[in-house]
Amino acid sequence: MRVAIAGAGLAGLACAKYLVDAGHTPIVLERRDVLGGLVAAWKDEDGDWYETGLHVFFGAYPNMLQLFKELDIEDRLQWKEHTLIFNQPEKPGTLSRFDVPDIPAPFNVIASILKNNDMLTWEQKIKFALGLTPAMLRGQQYVEDMDKYSLLEWLRKQGIDDRVNSDIFIAASKALTFIDPDEVSATIPLTALNRFLKERYGSKVAFLDGSPTERLCQPMVDYITEKGGEVRLNAPLKEIVLNEDGTVKEYLLRGLNGASDEVLTADIYVSAMSVDPLKVMLPKPWREQEFFSKLDGLEGVEVINIHLWFDRKLTDIDQLLFSRSELLSVYADMSNTCREYADPNKSMLELVLAPAKKWISKSDEEILAATMKELEKLFPDDFTGDNQATLLKSKVVKTPRSVYRAIPGRQAYRPTQKTPISNFYLAGSYTMQEFLGSMEGAVLSGKLAAQAISQDYSVIQEQTKETITA
Repeated sequence: MRVAIAGAGLAGLACAKYLVDAGHTPIVLERRDVLGGLVAAWKDEDGDWYETGLHVFFGAYPNMLQLFKELDIEDRLQWKEHTLIFNQPEKPGTLSRFDVPDIPAPFNVIASILKNNDMLTWEQKIKFALGLTPAMLRGQQYVEDMDKYSLLEWLRKQGIDDRVNSDIFIAASKALTFIDPDEVSATIPLTALNRFLKERYGSKVAFLDGSPTERLCQPMVDYITEKGGEVRLNAPLKEIVLNEDGTVKEYLLRGLNGASDEVLTADIYVSAMSVDPLKVMLPKPWREQEFFSKLDGLEGVEVINIHLWFDRKLTDIDQLLFSRSELLSVYADMSNTCREYADPNKSMLELVLAPAKKWISKSDEEILAATMKELEKLFPDDFTGDNQATLLKSKVVKTPRSVYRAIPGRQAYRPTQKTPISNFYLAGSYTMQEFLGSMEGAVLSGKLAAQAISQDYSVIQEQTKETITA
């Protein structure tokens, strides 16, 4: 069966991968000239990579890790020491660690909290543990039910004081969702915590050994094309054309550089676009249906990724770091964490600015100036005094609409991969699946869409056989 998929991000490529595994023929269409969607990366004039985000992989990403295994590229994941590292703003240049011992879950995570005396008092640790008990004992259904609260509201209901929020959850919330605890649905960080508390290596972090575009997306494309599928860049979707009965007749692709528009027909059609462009592309007759009108309750969050190259080494830490800065979320020295970006003498910091709503419209120069001011707190020895590090170059990548904004109540707006339109399906981390808006969520959504298509196709085949037999 021929399946047209709009979007060559992780969701679209994963959908195509699992469709070719099931014997179908996917055609993936990407409007830009680069693979990856929200994990896209580019090379600058010096041959250095810059990316849409600081992409890390967790041990609690089963579908992503299975995908690496199936593509035979597991060796491209560079696993780091099992620890979480936080900056201490009140002590510039000082780090606090939650080292996770290699013992069964949840005792490993509990031990890491108990051993840390820099950020939490014993009273706070006890309240923290008691507050998390319902999520541990009552499972994912309890976590889903907490979507009616913001994280901050949930913390206060559990008796967890604001110091724990300011020390731990502001950093975690910004890292996971790019928004603050008073905005984010409690379901999102609780989902992550539930995974970390249940899986021995759930909170362990890995970095790719190079750019996501080359080291993850391209192997997916190679796999798809080797099995008969197709991936086309510079193929923007202009219109979803309908039949009289409301099903999809064809995808109309916009012609580039003066070329005529192109009609592409298939048996099945998939949108693997982010939710914001999908809403723009929805045919008018569909918008009146409740399934599609609920998408108006979802919108992407603003994200800014900053890359800074320096003339000397700022740190030798080979790990993700939580900045605990009002401006910045997480950061890493990619010259330490990523094999392809490695440099023994110079640092390349990659930092995420979050929340980015009030910054997304500002100039790169304003964003860079504010970031450098924050670096004085993170690296006081290198950015104060007479012998300061020199910034060699920088790149600022803005994504005005990234993963969906995970505020309270949004779970009810997330659609299934199967739609009311018999030949149209959805893939994307905003669709309903057990993980938050993330790389894991995108891969799982693509897999679920492929499974739904294959299952429905099997039913159609059986019905056809029965009709012929009769």
